Formats: sequence, C-alpha cells, structure tokens
Amino acid sequence: MSVDELQKRAILFNMTFGEILNYGNVVPRVVKMEGKPDFEKLNLINQLQEDDKQSVYRIIDTMLTKQKFKTFFEQNLQISK
Repeated sequence: MSVDELQKRAILFNMTFGEILNYGNVVPRVVKMEGKPDFEKLNLINQLQEDDKQSVYRIIDTMLTKQKFKTFFEQNLQISK
C-alpha cells in the first residue's frame, strides 16, 4: 500500500496517519533469536517468506561447508607434520 493510499484511508476513517499505522495500538516487537531454544529458532525461520527462508538456508549451507573445509584442512595439516 502506498503512502497516498494510507493518507486517503486516514481521511476516510477520520483517523491520523499514525492511528492507521498503529491500529489497535499493536506495535511489532524486535525479534531476537539469541538465547532461544533450537526448536523456537526453527519455528521463527519457518515463519519467514519462502525466498527469505531460502536465503537463511543458503547462509547456513555456506557456513557449514566452510566449517567442514576448515576441519578437513586442519586434520590434513596435522597428518602431514
């Protein structure tokens, strides 16, 4: 919805722009994954839109692959010494 559409609705319902944006006085809270149990973290990820979910999975894939390569090279360097 554009700003113009929001302004028109505010006028139509005799409300301020802020009242339209905060209807019911419900303001979203900041979501932090830190300190949450793993099952809750997965639940939060599953609430994302599909393209955002796939982005998170790609980041995790990259980090896991990086860790596996790091472990592999560290182990092989120890063997060669």
